[in-house]
Amino acid sequence: MASSLVLPSPSSASTSYSTHLFSSSRSSLTHKSFVPKRIRLRTSVNCEISEPVNGRPRVPIINDGTLPKFLQASRLQNSVNRNNNRLKIFTGTANPSLSQEIAWYMGFELGKVKIKRFADGEIYVQLQESVRGCDVYLVQSTCPPANENLMELLVMIDACRRASAKTITAVIPYFGYARADRKTQGRESIGAKLVANLITEAGADRVLACDLHSGQSMGYFDIPVDHVYCQPVVLDYLASKKISSDDLVVVSPDVGGVARARAFAKKLSDAPLAIVDKRRHGHNVAEVMNLIGDVKGKVAVMVDDMIDTAGTIAKGAALLHQEGAREVYACCTHAVFSPPAIERLSSGLFQEVIVTNTIPAIEKNCFPQLTVLSVANLLGETIWRVHDDCSVSSIFQ
Repeated sequence: MASSLVLPSPSSASTSYSTHLFSSSRSSLTHKSFVPKRIRLRTSVNCEISEPVNGRPRVPIINDGTLPKFLQASRLQNSVNRNNNRLKIFTGTANPSLSQEIAWYMGFELGKVKIKRFADGEIYVQLQESVRGCDVYLVQSTCPPANENLMELLVMIDACRRASAKTITAVIPYFGYARADRKTQGRESIGAKLVANLITEAGADRVLACDLHSGQSMGYFDIPVDHVYCQPVVLDYLASKKISSDDLVVVSPDVGGVARARAFAKKLSDAPLAIVDKRRHGHNVAEVMNLIGDVKGKVAVMVDDMIDTAGTIAKGAALLHQEGAREVYACCTHAVFSPPAIERLSSGLFQEVIVTNTIPAIEKNCFPQLTVLSVANLLGETIWRVHDDCSVSSIFQ
């Protein structure tokens, strides 16, 4: 016997907010999110935020030109051709709310697909509309449960290939196994390379992925990879905080993240940089050693690609407070939040924990300091540019 997984529909949503992150005239649709009520979901940025009737923060609409070169393309001034059936977007079950937001931004409806799991755990996928000759985009994070979501993506790719899709692009907001990108000891596997091979052999022609743990992961694929940087979304939100540049310091929670933190600091008026030096004694176990840089009396913004158990970033925040930091913000793209992350993040060390929805937010992971930003419009814009053979890198310049 098979049990079908029903994807949520807009009618079952709970919290309203805007999707027009880039102020495009493509779509005038409004919609509801699938994010738990207690989570503050914002696309952010430089505009006034009024208080809504229901007491939750209203999502401000981004101003034209806030993200460089987004509105310069003449194509953005034209409304989407709703009769264009050459582009189709399908979602897996990992993050259907994000997929729906992407479709809303682009002015499309999600393609119809039947996904179910049999009693023995096997996955069944059937496309319920023709994709012959179409450019297909499959949105599926390989977040926990990573193995199930990865297998579902592979089966979806195979279904599209066997249905004669012209091109198949795997849109992977969170790429699981990205941390297994090298051998640190003898007789270890390199999981990132294995997963790249699986996706390629399944039939994908291209991959879109957000903030990969390491840049070399792109080289594991034998197909084009577009690396989507989510910094613009977080930077715009921080800009709305109106923190004085003289009070700001960007902190890397470890030596390996220095390049990421330096790029982030450069976008924040070339803010000063500090580094937390730590030594890891095992998987998911971290020990903070000392601080390189000055944070006394400053607002410290810790930047990382993901928060898993929060051991690294929590111990780093404790060190920053010991060194005299006035406030500590945590910013990351991927909110993995494995136990005991919530306890550590909600312990009072952080003024705010800012993440994105590359991994779906769930009710049990809510806490007062959490802010979730949507990357749907950023991914939607990237998909449009790939489909139109336009530059993707210019988005992030």
